[in-house]
Amino acid sequence: MKAGFSGLRTKELTLVTILLMCTTVFVWTWKRTPLFSTLPGLGQLELNQDTVVSPLSVGLDEDEVAIAFKRIGKEQTEKEETRTGGIENEGNRKDETEKGETRKEETENEETRKGGPENEETGKKGSKNREARKEGTKNEEAGNQDTEKAAAPRGSVQKSLRSSNITACNYAKGKWVLDHNQSLYSGFGCKQWLSWMWACRLTRRTDFAYEKLRWQPKDCELENFEGSKFLKRMQNKTLAFVGDSLGRQQFQSLMCMITGGKERDDIVDVGEEYGIAQAHGNARTQGLALRFSSTNTTIIYYWSASLCYIEPMNKTNQDTDYAMHLDRPDAFLSQNIHKINVLVLNTAHHWNRGKLKANRWIMHVGGALNTDKNLQEIWKARNLTVHTVINWANSQFPKYPDLKVFYRSISPRHFVGGEWNTGGSCDNTTPMSIGKEVVEDESSDPVAASAVKGTRVKLLDITGLSKLRDEAHISRFRGPPNSTASDCLHWCLPGVPDMWNEILFAQL
Repeated sequence: MKAGFSGLRTKELTLVTILLMCTTVFVWTWKRTPLFSTLPGLGQLELNQDTVVSPLSVGLDEDEVAIAFKRIGKEQTEKEETRTGGIENEGNRKDETEKGETRKEETENEETRKGGPENEETGKKGSKNREARKEGTKNEEAGNQDTEKAAAPRGSVQKSLRSSNITACNYAKGKWVLDHNQSLYSGFGCKQWLSWMWACRLTRRTDFAYEKLRWQPKDCELENFEGSKFLKRMQNKTLAFVGDSLGRQQFQSLMCMITGGKERDDIVDVGEEYGIAQAHGNARTQGLALRFSSTNTTIIYYWSASLCYIEPMNKTNQDTDYAMHLDRPDAFLSQNIHKINVLVLNTAHHWNRGKLKANRWIMHVGGALNTDKNLQEIWKARNLTVHTVINWANSQFPKYPDLKVFYRSISPRHFVGGEWNTGGSCDNTTPMSIGKEVVEDESSDPVAASAVKGTRVKLLDITGLSKLRDEAHISRFRGPPNSTASDCLHWCLPGVPDMWNEILFAQL
């Protein structure tokens, strides 16, 4: 029994000893290597992924150990810098190539954000955002000259811009929104420049809600218009409106916007410099050229309802007909283009048989009386002229590289139940009753859009947004109470043409 007990005891002691040795080795190994990282270490509840793996545990010699530790230490330093720089996922390791590509992509995104013409906070309203959008409305061609030199901050997290090719703002796409801020000028004022027949505050009209709307483009903000900013931007420059009576309205609107409707004594008539004659008696004024002497800024309106070159067929006869050259631009343009920095063109509502007859215009092509029956159709004749004038303007850019040319799309009419001389009217006075938003990407004036396509002439696209404003016309309020005649072509001022000028200002 003793021998059996003694033998059994010896075996038990041996097993205990072996077990203790295994336990010791296990604990020592646990402390020395992360191979058992699934179990928490002593005083360590979580093993960080940046924990260094000992090269000794994977069979490296002393020289290799030194190199390995140096490399691992460098990687840890870079990871720590990246983590403190704003990388959100600490555990996501990347090799040096991936880091290089990431930094390059961030730099490109940062440059795109700084140089693009659009505000990141698109859609927000108010004066704070309007001030921020100043940089977005500057000339696209000046875009990235400074930002190309700047690199994105290391480790910065960029907001996704979805595309590195930010296109110019489509100002024609958007909606009308209420704006209770005071108009840029008063309808009771600006008597120095505003025709009384377009100042609806001076007519029988009693509601003026049409003055409290502002156009909000869908994908960008419009810069706040200020007369001082306009004059500074146009210092030593000339802007010319050439077109029909709607162009005259836009000219008067801009003069009132610049001056705030206040009379100024620093404005000089310089019409003689541009060959603009003064009107005599009841004759229609040929135009105006006004210069702000403080900044040497000149604003011109020249009446050219068709944009064609027109000349008397018999210069010795006062009652002569006039040759209307469909394929030649107005002489004012060719004679003064070298003096103009910004040119705004329009033609539309005089292209009808009644106007041609009243003006005694006879269509000519190629310097001779038109015999092409195809061009006898008024809309085709107009298309020829529009394309001719725009192509001519486009041919001027090589000689005058700083020239800017805009072709303003057609201003819509809102006659209901007839025309201006057959009982047509526009009695609605409720804003946005026929809609408030333009969702189409394409222009509502396909003739104008087609003509500028492929040229450097820009489309000042106001047709779609103006179609929504049938309540903002002169209507029947200008005449006596029993008058049935309505003006559903021209606009009340202040009014819709102010918005045309704000869109124009944003592109200067």
